[in-house]
Amino acid sequence: MEDDSEPEQSSWAYLPDVCLRHVFHWLDDRDRSRAALVCKKWSCAMYSGSLWRCRTITFYGQPSRARTLEFQSALWYTKKFGKYLKHLEIKLSNPYNTPFIKKFQVIMRGLLSHLGKCNSHLVSLSIKYLELDCLIWKNVVRAQFIKNLAAFLKRMSNQLDYLNLKGARITLEEGCELLNALSSLTNRSFISEINIEDFFSLHLSVYSSALFHQTMSKFHSLTILTFNYNCISDELLDILREHSSHSLCTLNIKCHIHDPHGQVVSGMSWANLAKRAPKLNVNFFFERVMKHEHLARILLVEIPVRSISLRSCYFSDPDWTMRPTLTNLLPAYWHGLQKLTLELNNDHELLDNELLQLILSCKRLLFLKVWAFLSVSFMERLLQNRAERKCILTTIKVRIYTAQDDSTEEEQLLADIYRKFKYLIDSELNYFVITYPMV
Repeated sequence: MEDDSEPEQSSWAYLPDVCLRHVFHWLDDRDRSRAALVCKKWSCAMYSGSLWRCRTITFYGQPSRARTLEFQSALWYTKKFGKYLKHLEIKLSNPYNTPFIKKFQVIMRGLLSHLGKCNSHLVSLSIKYLELDCLIWKNVVRAQFIKNLAAFLKRMSNQLDYLNLKGARITLEEGCELLNALSSLTNRSFISEINIEDFFSLHLSVYSSALFHQTMSKFHSLTILTFNYNCISDELLDILREHSSHSLCTLNIKCHIHDPHGQVVSGMSWANLAKRAPKLNVNFFFERVMKHEHLARILLVEIPVRSISLRSCYFSDPDWTMRPTLTNLLPAYWHGLQKLTLELNNDHELLDNELLQLILSCKRLLFLKVWAFLSVSFMERLLQNRAERKCILTTIKVRIYTAQDDSTEEEQLLADIYRKFKYLIDSELNYFVITYPMV
């Protein structure tokens, strides 16, 4: 007898739309396009807006065939589904000559023009490490790129909530042009997060610029601002207090040895800002700014510091000593410091006692990362104090520098210390400690 019933369908045919979209979410562009050929239902899933809200496009300076195809695919899909885009990240990987930069500028002009016309949802834009001060950026190409980006920011200014232009390295006038584009429609901007770390070219004293102060006064709802210390002044702190104190939560401040940081900033300006912005936390990142007299001018007691990172980047200076910073400056933040990172080439001084005392004095310190010359016994003393609840550390990452080629003995001692405190480490700590020969 002939069976007229329809053939049994796979259980995949009954998969709810929300589950199907979730499956598509984990597929790359190539697999999505292949899956969309399976049936009409799967083809419809391909056009779900939720799949195309986040995109990363990488421009490869030295592309292989596979990378070229990946880039072309990402660019094509970004244009095709650009109307759904909410978060866009552009990466420029190893740009190596002027023709490549010219091609990048032309493609970006087309992409930004297209998105500016079709997209009304974009809230996040990240274009990092443009390094526009490099010689491969010819003046005409550079000027055109900045013009196109400024026009795009102006068009998106009423919807963008996050902008990351870290590492752009542009002039003061060009930088303010881009930032002003965010407020050009209403003369004020309500964007909440901006990253302009290394945004301006090296050696610029941005803190003395009236143009920069005028530009920053147009931002009225900043919650997170990431920038360099060469932008800090009493005027800027007063602007943040006046316009963003109701929302401001985090200042991430980088201070690099090559950035000007000789300005005098009043502790009263910091105190007034902290008073008006009670949720404010400040995170400092110092690169090769290690001398006590330089740090003392910056690390004022009125600043609500939550995190400090001091990195000497393997440079050693016999005239520099870390001890005054550990004993005089950092203890001032005992009530608020939660994260401490020290990467020091302190081969001329041992800091075990000073560092341990600082850790014990900081009652809210949760994260500790230290790369320095320390004795192995420091770790035993630290863990013993942690076991006795004299500190509340939850993360301990230590690289113990040693001047010896063979660190077998130190490694054995660390293994013994780990066994002694194994229960504490396994149950309560994110723990990583090694020795590292510095020969």
